[in-house]
Amino acid sequence: MNDSPGWASPGSAPSDGKETAIPRPSGPQDGSGPTGQWSPEQPPAGQWSPPSNPGSGPGAPPPGPGWGGSPQRQGWGGPPPAAQPGVIPLRPLSLGEILDGSVSALRAHWRTALGFSLGVSVITQLAVILLQRYLLPEPTSIDPNATGSEALRQASESARSTLLSQAPATLITMIATLFTASVVTVVISRSVLGRPTSLADAWAEARPRLLPLLGLTVLLTLIMVVTMTVGIGPGLLLGSAAGAALALLGFLAACVVALWLHVSFALAAPALMLERQSIVAALRRSAKLVRGAWWRTFGILALTWLLTFLIAVVISIPFDVIAEIANGAGAGDLFSGATPSTGWPFLIVSGIGNVIVSTLIYPFTAGVMALLYMDQRIRREALDLDLARAAGLPGYTPDTPRS
Repeated sequence: MNDSPGWASPGSAPSDGKETAIPRPSGPQDGSGPTGQWSPEQPPAGQWSPPSNPGSGPGAPPPGPGWGGSPQRQGWGGPPPAAQPGVIPLRPLSLGEILDGSVSALRAHWRTALGFSLGVSVITQLAVILLQRYLLPEPTSIDPNATGSEALRQASESARSTLLSQAPATLITMIATLFTASVVTVVISRSVLGRPTSLADAWAEARPRLLPLLGLTVLLTLIMVVTMTVGIGPGLLLGSAAGAALALLGFLAACVVALWLHVSFALAAPALMLERQSIVAALRRSAKLVRGAWWRTFGILALTWLLTFLIAVVISIPFDVIAEIANGAGAGDLFSGATPSTGWPFLIVSGIGNVIVSTLIYPFTAGVMALLYMDQRIRREALDLDLARAAGLPGYTPDTPRS
């Protein structure tokens, strides 16, 4: 299978056996008639223009698209461009095409994708604000003058309090991400085929896969937790200086393993949604698609994480500053690293910023994952031919070979 981009589409040869447009002289009749049939005024020798330089002789027709063109142009110099019924060309994709395809799909179906993401983000943020305001305990204060065992105790209590306070918000955010990713994956799959979709259609197709998608997310979370526990557990059990060093080494090793597993299973959610796979089968499917392309997949995911982080920072910082000011903080408190407030002005203003960030980031990330999944299947399984047939493009039949 040819994994390089830019192969010729089936049935698109430049001439297709039709050569009537090529200027050439009539051949002699070789004894089939008298020589007097030739015109007495023959052109001088060497006046016929070669195919590579048409139009240099008098009366020559204008050059066609196949003569003398650059290799990038359709014609003799190279294959025609890949078919593109939707937001991406049906061939292996570059990094820029994956990112641009996600943005283009969201822009074309913004009412469905961004509208759904906005609704989910508002509900999620309201739940998080109510948790922070009424149910979660106040953050543990740390005495900056504490030393020795007292400082370690305060740091440990602060870390435990932070984890407990972040767990409900993380769970709610995870569920919101699942809802958004399920709908956006359906939107992306139809955008590739150039088909319109409504929120009702996307939700009807995504709803039966929500529970398996939730199970997949829980299983992946457990895998990461077990990996980190196995890495740092033995060192923590020792409880000495040697144990601390062992825990640090185990933590570093666990981070490497967790990263490798995260990238290997990154395409499990699109496989579960689009192929109707079971949870375990989706994990195996993702590992198979990523195998041999781990570093490329990691690079695309890392750039996506970086872009989403920058978007979140650019949008969140102004809202956080306004939230602190609205909550009565002075100029010296903005960059002092003080514990965030749980007052209503702070929660409302910062919540608006979080809604905007979530509305943009959730669907963009889900779109990149779906297109990365399709790209790997195009490279390995000629999914482009199946997509072209599904889109109803002419010239693509079930027996069409991939060139």
